[in-house]
Amino acid sequence: MSNLVLELRQGDMMVVNGAAIRFRAKTRIELTAHARFLFGRQIMPPHEANTPARRIYYALQTAYIGDEQERAAGLAEAAERIAEFRAATTSPTAVAMLDSALALARADQCYQALRLARRIVRHEDAVLGQSPSGKEREDRAPGAAGSEQARAPGAARVEDVEQ
Repeated sequence: MSNLVLELRQGDMMVVNGAAIRFRAKTRIELTAHARFLFGRQIMPPHEANTPARRIYYALQTAYIGDEQERAAGLAEAAERIAEFRAATTSPTAVAMLDSALALARADQCYQALRLARRIVRHEDAVLGQSPSGKEREDRAPGAAGSEQARAPGAARVEDVEQ
């Protein structure tokens, strides 16, 4: 079995199974069981859900890390927001990615759906000529290996540990 080790910095946030956790000191934790979690810049606070694509991301985030009732409501909200976005966009690529994101979310693969939603947010920012909100989301799955030198401030370090 593979465990997931996360290294988080002082002040980093993490949501595990719907519970928000703020770290007061640099810490290293090991998740030994399956959990629904987001950390650092993957977490979108409600006030940042201020554009159509960001509202889709926030709804999918709720579908992923909320409790049972919140997850059902988040999935319904995501489906509604995606239908609205599809009707307004002229990008066939965006439509295909949104369709895939909704299918993934309905198959309880919300983290993968969030990865696609982050791409839609970046697409929307480019189309609208906006800069990212200063907290661009990481586009790596938890546990994915990456370059430690390229890690941005506030980004947690993630590694898999074989047991």
